[in-house]
Amino acid sequence: MSDQQNPRDARPAARLCAVTLDDASIGHSSADIDHERATAIWDLVEDNSFEPCGDPGEGPYQLAISLMDNRLVLDIKREDGAQVVQHHLSLTPFRKVVKDYFLICESYYNAIRTASPSQIEAIDMGRRGLHNEGSTLLQERLEGKVVVDFDTARRLFTLICALHWKG
Repeated sequence: MSDQQNPRDARPAARLCAVTLDDASIGHSSADIDHERATAIWDLVEDNSFEPCGDPGEGPYQLAISLMDNRLVLDIKREDGAQVVQHHLSLTPFRKVVKDYFLICESYYNAIRTASPSQIEAIDMGRRGLHNEGSTLLQERLEGKVVVDFDTARRLFTLICALHWKG
């Protein structure tokens, strides 16, 4: 068994090694949102698939996410800090799903304090459904720019919501 590699040691180069959120773009949020954001960043760095389209180089990549002029900015650099590309995405296509997601998250966080397990489960199913919808939308918006798998898109969508809280 000593000849086998640990899967964590054999990560592909098409991945993120660091993710940061622009402090100026982050609004004041609840402890629940802060926890979700920190968990999403940790999970994202631990396990992701992220490949900028047309990049002749090789990752891993650093990603800085921010808001600027009502646009989502994805600033992608190599592990050594060399610039790869910066994408600016309109937030307009995300508005409805983010708004609905925030509403159902608020219901969920209220429910976990007072509701029955079956009520919490029903709200959580709706929350996961909206999260999946936002993740699929993000994958569509990144088409031709960055290739991400669904789990990576889910974690990125969580971070977009964290930024969009202020936006």
